[in-house]
Amino acid sequence: MIALALGDPAGIGAEVTLKALAALQARGGAIPVHLVGCRRWLEQTYIDLRKRSATPLADPGDYPILDLPLRGEVIPGQGAAASGAASFDWLSAAVDLVLSGQARALTTAPIAKHAWHAAGHRYPGQTERLAELCGRERASMLFTARSPGGHWRLNTLLATTHIPLAQVPQALTPALVEHQLEMLLAFCQRFEPQPRLTVAGLNPHAGEGGQLGLEEQDWLIPLLNSWQQRHPSVTLTGPLPPDSCWLGAAAAWRGEGQGADGYLALYHDQGLIPVKLLAFDAAVNTSLGLPFLRTSPDHGTGFDIAGSGLARADSMLAALETASELG
Repeated sequence: MIALALGDPAGIGAEVTLKALAALQARGGAIPVHLVGCRRWLEQTYIDLRKRSATPLADPGDYPILDLPLRGEVIPGQGAAASGAASFDWLSAAVDLVLSGQARALTTAPIAKHAWHAAGHRYPGQTERLAELCGRERASMLFTARSPGGHWRLNTLLATTHIPLAQVPQALTPALVEHQLEMLLAFCQRFEPQPRLTVAGLNPHAGEGGQLGLEEQDWLIPLLNSWQQRHPSVTLTGPLPPDSCWLGAAAAWRGEGQGADGYLALYHDQGLIPVKLLAFDAAVNTSLGLPFLRTSPDHGTGFDIAGSGLARADSMLAALETASELG
């Protein structure tokens, strides 16, 4: 059983969930899920979407639902305090299902950070709340996607996550980079015992020998050399210039070569830009460092199309399949 928190009720979480579950049913590969949300809202959303969506929808009545009713009015497309409070409560309850042994993995639909903040929950995102619920100092954010031909998997881990760019140099410590390398290695060894890992530089041209920044010369290169010596079975490359770091990944995604088994990006957009350019509909946000696996679609709440029936469920489908495969 996979616990599935339905995300911000003003967004597209219910729609992509019901479409993904219907796609699994059509394939004959149904994944057992325990939905966490408001039963009345979900059933009404199903009725409304059937009038608008050309894509099949699963009947929510076919799945167990941990019913946590909405406590205020929610308007599709308008994330506010009521929708933020609901998505926060639903995430917390879904984690309880996993920690209590009633589910083995967690999949989460998108939430809106500003709606959480309006409801009084000041977290940068779901990842940080998950770490808190599990008593962990941090959880690592990795994005994974199978290439269209299925022969290669793009894995990109973010060393730092939802923080302003100006704070990255202070947050990016040697201890953090080493920790994230260990997380990336452990994940990649699920598929390849002796993986090839690539690390992006922080500065343009990876510092260009100290001419464009000193972080690489002062501590990043020595750290990577030391880490490589302690992990001789791993092929470690970097720090590479960020603007060319993912060129091998792009070729592998097209089936024209073999990229690295894992990439370490040093800040949020550095890693997410290549991931979303290559695999927007296929990438899955995966939380590492928790006592269970958590997956989520690599897109937001879609407030601009909420309730229209137009949302694509490819990423939610990939998130459920990844949770089932790796959880």
